[in-house]
Amino acid sequence: MADRRLQVFHTVARQLSFTKAADELHMTQPAVTFQVRQLEEQFNTRLFDRTHNRISLTDAGKRVYDFAEKIFGLYSEMDNSVRELTGDVSGVLMVGASTTIAEYMLPALLGDFKSKHPDVTIRLKVANTDGIVSMVENNEIDLGVVEAPVNNKNLVVEKCRMDQLVIIAPPGHELTQEKSVPLSRLLDYPFICREEGSGTREVMLESMHDSGISTSDMTITMELGSLEAIKGAVEAGMGVSMLSKATILKELQLGSLVAVAIAPPIYRPFSFVHQKQKFRVRAMDELLTFARGYCQSHPGDVI
Repeated sequence: MADRRLQVFHTVARQLSFTKAADELHMTQPAVTFQVRQLEEQFNTRLFDRTHNRISLTDAGKRVYDFAEKIFGLYSEMDNSVRELTGDVSGVLMVGASTTIAEYMLPALLGDFKSKHPDVTIRLKVANTDGIVSMVENNEIDLGVVEAPVNNKNLVVEKCRMDQLVIIAPPGHELTQEKSVPLSRLLDYPFICREEGSGTREVMLESMHDSGISTSDMTITMELGSLEAIKGAVEAGMGVSMLSKATILKELQLGSLVAVAIAPPIYRPFSFVHQKQKFRVRAMDELLTFARGYCQSHPGDVI
């Protein structure tokens, strides 16, 4: 409903990139540039300074951006008010999740939510925890679900359930003969690690630091950004690794991997992350309420 030129300008100003704004808006970059130029012509002044492939807001641009924030806040408030009156729940929600959650846990939750609210369209983006938090910070997504602690105090972080990490090894590996092992035993074997920015990696490194173990003493043979690649490498006998137990249920049933508990056990929170907006689209509130209830009813299952 808001002026399209203002929407495009607001996105460019938030991203400080015409390219990123075009991706977010599903527009071509020339179309984004055209909309911004039209707005600049209306105000008869530049809204962006463009130098060396970088852009920044002019003083006029900063003022327009501040007013745009207020305008879109009022639109959101109006939309919520009317939808509460009519009981309508619809719209598009941008949800982001770290790899473990997106591949193994979110499908069940989102499937049940869609069956209850068929008029809500959900678009899912997948990245590691750092990437998802960045998307929330930049308003690229409405809701993030991550697997590691979030330190940004300007975001709302709400724990939904706990997840257990385990050591995984191929059948016949000597670690599989034990019920549980201390983290220090990982120093004795080639280790296959998640990439930097991964929530699993951050929790593992923090746990090792707390146990007085130096990661420099580890024999890290591979760093992989795919859970399936890590499981395949472990199955092939290339090393051991540490993953969420929820991600290896199929392999445990097939007997292609063995999970070994860590002593003491390592748990990490799965958390919802979103901006502190006073007004949100009603579909977002419905999804949060639904997800909270789902986590309570499935505390050790999937979220």
